[in-house]
Amino acid sequence: MGEEVISRNFIEQEIDKDLKEGRYNEVVTRFPPEPNGYLHIGHAKSILLNYGLAKEYNGKFNFRFDDTNPTKEKTEFVQSIIDDIKWLGADFGDTVRFASDYFDDMYEAAVKLIKKGKAFVCDLTADEIKEYRGDFKNPGKNSPYRDRSIEENLDLFERMKNGEFPDGSKVLRAKIDMASPNINMRDPVIYRIARMTHHNTGDKWCIYPMYDFAHPIEDAIEGITHSICTLEFEDHRPLYEWVVNELEYPNPPRQIEFAKLYLTNVVTGKRYIKKLVEDGIVDGWDDPRLVSIAALRRRGYTPESIKKFMELSGISKAQSSSDYAMLEYCIREDLKMKADRMMAVLDPIKLVIDNYPEGQIEYFDIDNNQENEAAGTRKVAFSRELYIDREDFMEEPPKKYFRLFPGNEVRLKGAYFVKCVDYKKDETGKVVEIHCTYDPETRSGSGFEGRKVKGTIHWVEASTAVDAEVRLYENIVDEEKGKLNEDGTLNYNPNSLTVLTDCKLEAAFKEAKPGDSFQFLRHGFFCVDTKDTTDDKLVFNRIVSLKSSYKPS
Repeated sequence: MGEEVISRNFIEQEIDKDLKEGRYNEVVTRFPPEPNGYLHIGHAKSILLNYGLAKEYNGKFNFRFDDTNPTKEKTEFVQSIIDDIKWLGADFGDTVRFASDYFDDMYEAAVKLIKKGKAFVCDLTADEIKEYRGDFKNPGKNSPYRDRSIEENLDLFERMKNGEFPDGSKVLRAKIDMASPNINMRDPVIYRIARMTHHNTGDKWCIYPMYDFAHPIEDAIEGITHSICTLEFEDHRPLYEWVVNELEYPNPPRQIEFAKLYLTNVVTGKRYIKKLVEDGIVDGWDDPRLVSIAALRRRGYTPESIKKFMELSGISKAQSSSDYAMLEYCIREDLKMKADRMMAVLDPIKLVIDNYPEGQIEYFDIDNNQENEAAGTRKVAFSRELYIDREDFMEEPPKKYFRLFPGNEVRLKGAYFVKCVDYKKDETGKVVEIHCTYDPETRSGSGFEGRKVKGTIHWVEASTAVDAEVRLYENIVDEEKGKLNEDGTLNYNPNSLTVLTDCKLEAAFKEAKPGDSFQFLRHGFFCVDTKDTTDDKLVFNRIVSLKSSYKPS
């Protein structure tokens, strides 16, 4: 037998090469979100990738907020991101870093570039800068302020810092090459004047660095070895390298890009989610119909299911989409051995066993999870009056319908055989009560080997039933019809949420806590909602149905 060949993705191959050649002595990665919204499942891929690489190479993982744009940043987003990363299990120690912690260093770095003749203060407006930049077919032209002296640039830049000029009146630009085929290298803006209160530094600064300038400096200061980012930053890599090289950092970090995670039938764009929140279509960034990490957590997804999904999605340079059904497969696989399988009646109808003793309650031992013996058993109450799901009874059933109908016999799961003998309707013609008789010889576990029945249905004892609200979800958009309408608005699915308010659950659910997950027999996997559940109101979110359209290869 030969040694097992372990497949390594292209990032691991590059890191292996860097370590072998002595470019770095250790691996230090980071996850640097901008606190301008909640993280979504695509960010989970980056978090788990960066953390996983640091762990694989016995290196370090830094968590840092790229908070260089105070116009869009909120402390609410800061806290939500911290919660998400901790929930996913990415251990960043006790240190939360901020790009704003390095604003003094960035200012000094800009001064250094000016002194080297590599940066200048420019008075062109934003529109003029765009006009001077050129396009993919035409080179740009130099700013008329490009040849200011070092002394003048130093003086102007300090006065920018001191607040002597209006917002937008001047910027600091890197002096690179206005004829570069890469437009990002055409003397990019690296500082702008903006009088904004910053969530971390308050009103200390009225000038702020641009992301493309700040990010490589942050990485270099922290000793990041591999700056792993998504493909849209590939064209920015030459600027990243220019910054760290011109600032003469020892062992500068290396940027490597990978393909983003795209997921079908979901909304990840922050402006679309913001609109859904503002219009009241969803109840916040953590609405279970969304795929923010907070929403997935609230819906009942587990860190293990997200990790499994990322493993199946893989790491590559090629853009591709992952099917939402694959994410659902991962949570089913994770919960099928963990979650207790319990009885819940979502659309209840009363079932009365006419020949069962009135006032008597007996108890059955029922397996918590038939696939996991270690899950044990529980006592389930049984009496003359029960609830069953409305779909488990029909007055005039079609062929091959094996549940309750007049004259038919079924097994009540874990209990007895019952036979439908009558039913009652209200004044609208709706069936409101079913009457049955039971056969005491057919008690579950008694060894009864008489006649057979084809149908087994679940039930809940009426007097001990727990009332609950149950929420059923569908995709919030349908990509088959197009995610966006012609006017650019979301093609919103008005049936994305169904609320059932009169559900009856077995008594064991009285012990359920926010965040707990269960399998409702025949209905799917459900989670106790962490936002709307109270001591007086139990709310469940359907995580996923039992049926899967995804088959692992």
